[in-house]
Amino acid sequence: MKDIITLGIESSCDETSVAIVKNGREVLSNIIDTQIPIHEKYGGVVPEIASRNHIEAISRVTKKALKEAKIGFNDIDVITPTYGPGLVGALLVGLSYAKALSFAINKPLCGVNHLQGHIAANYITYKELTPEFLCMMMSGGNTQIVLVKNYTEFEVLGKTRDDAIGEAFDKVARVVRVRLSWRTKSR
Repeated sequence: MKDIITLGIESSCDETSVAIVKNGREVLSNIIDTQIPIHEKYGGVVPEIASRNHIEAISRVTKKALKEAKIGFNDIDVITPTYGPGLVGALLVGLSYAKALSFAINKPLCGVNHLQGHIAANYITYKELTPEFLCMMMSGGNTQIVLVKNYTEFEVLGKTRDDAIGEAFDKVARVVRVRLSWRTKSR
């Protein structure tokens, strides 16, 4: 059976990431271009700045991922960009690049739900894992308990109503950082 090589593109927030995965379980490369230093001075992600930085990074990150995986564009079987949820402008950069690449190299495009991608990452970490299982997902603006019925069917059993755990950690970190800097200045 022929190996299936996937080029995954993630651009839902402030990191441009391209991964090359073999048969859905083996990561050949995973290149991440982070924007954390850019957004730190604003106290959080600025959507327009994130989008512009994705534009600058996406081609470079893709080429680096292919080089690290020791493959070329012709070796790719499918291109899988994140289509949501996330910052609209940031998502559009990854989706537009993926669509253009798909057309240029004549490979199929298969969009991936960001949250389902988090769940699927478990198959890479735990190669023997198969559904059905219970998953506690805590990702940025999302906190959910999900019953994974099979590879494509999910049931959300519970979720937060307002702030997700990731957002709560961000808010606490900002307050602690402000207080720590205040203490340092007062000494």
